[in-house]
Amino acid sequence: MLNRLLALALTVMTLGQGVVAGFEDEMSLGGYLFLVNKDYRIAADYVPDDLVMPDVKRTSGSVMMRKEAARALEQMFEAAKEEKINLVAASGYRSYQTQRAIYNRRLKAAGKAHVDRFVALPGASEHQLGLAMDVTRPKTDGLSRSFGQTKEGQWLLKNCYRFGFILRYKEEWEDVTGYGYEPWHIRYVGAEHALRIQEWDVPFETYVEALRAAQGMTAEQKEAAE
Repeated sequence: MLNRLLALALTVMTLGQGVVAGFEDEMSLGGYLFLVNKDYRIAADYVPDDLVMPDVKRTSGSVMMRKEAARALEQMFEAAKEEKINLVAASGYRSYQTQRAIYNRRLKAAGKAHVDRFVALPGASEHQLGLAMDVTRPKTDGLSRSFGQTKEGQWLLKNCYRFGFILRYKEEWEDVTGYGYEPWHIRYVGAEHALRIQEWDVPFETYVEALRAAQGMTAEQKEAAE
């Protein structure tokens, strides 16, 4: 794992020192590369200031995302429609309070072992960033892992990166992400980073770690990457 991370960091360094230095802002709160998971939390009062409602088919009228992510989602849904793939936006931005209510409800209904794998604690959900969207298909009852086997789920897996999104929780990444397989959950990171993550086929945690490693590389290591 360490050798793989170093190799990825060296690859990042080939982009140039100026480019790598610019990733710092993107990895800060408000940036499109800000990491949220069980180890990295968001404050209860954090609310993005550019939330909008994407003009896409959705399960309710309250589905929102940050503006750039919402525009990208619209483009993706339109591209899918042109290929006769109909996608539905199920859940976007969630406040800390909403996530707490969801967590407590699922904990009571399914137990701790289930929620630990599939439900984020309040403050640990990407949905609070306004950059995540749960996507489903028409005429379905809730979110299901079987979505990954449908034509809609397969299209999303193969194409979401083209619009700046990544499939956040692949089945083979559970040991890294801390969450079970969710073929419906996409996260906006921007087109450049989504393409790189798609090509490298690594979890978002690994990608962010490689960027941080590149920023902290020694002069000798940077020289080896040039």
